[in-house]
Amino acid sequence: MTDQTDRHWGLPDPDLHAAFYDGIPTKRLVAWVVDTVIVILLALLALPFTAFAAVLFLPFFAAIVGFAYRTVTLARGSATWGMRLVAIEIRNGRGERLDTGTAALHTLIYSVSAAFVIPQVVSIVLMLTGPRAQGLHDLMLGTAAINRPAQA
Repeated sequence: MTDQTDRHWGLPDPDLHAAFYDGIPTKRLVAWVVDTVIVILLALLALPFTAFAAVLFLPFFAAIVGFAYRTVTLARGSATWGMRLVAIEIRNGRGERLDTGTAALHTLIYSVSAAFVIPQVVSIVLMLTGPRAQGLHDLMLGTAAINRPAQA
């Protein structure tokens, strides 16, 4: 990602390289639905390992499973399985894939903002109107979802 990025951000310039951001809001929605289904399935599969005690706090348990799933998948490939399905990935402000610390911080900020209506609505509006289709958590960290570049 060297010649396709702008000098200020390190991310592809949305004016010069709009293809990196084409369809990102829709792809993020599809990825979110897929990831939600995966998290629910993982939580249900993990339930017996808690001697079914997690049934008493299932939403919290699913949130923990989701946090782990999202952090691990973002740290390993800069994309959750849902994001990989729709060929997008998250890049940091330098245009690089996320490391473990940034993946965990991205997941933490995303999880907190998703837990409240106003930050979630603000994120959606930002994704639909911003040049890089960044949510609130992306703006806070300087990250962005982009269409996966072709591998050379």
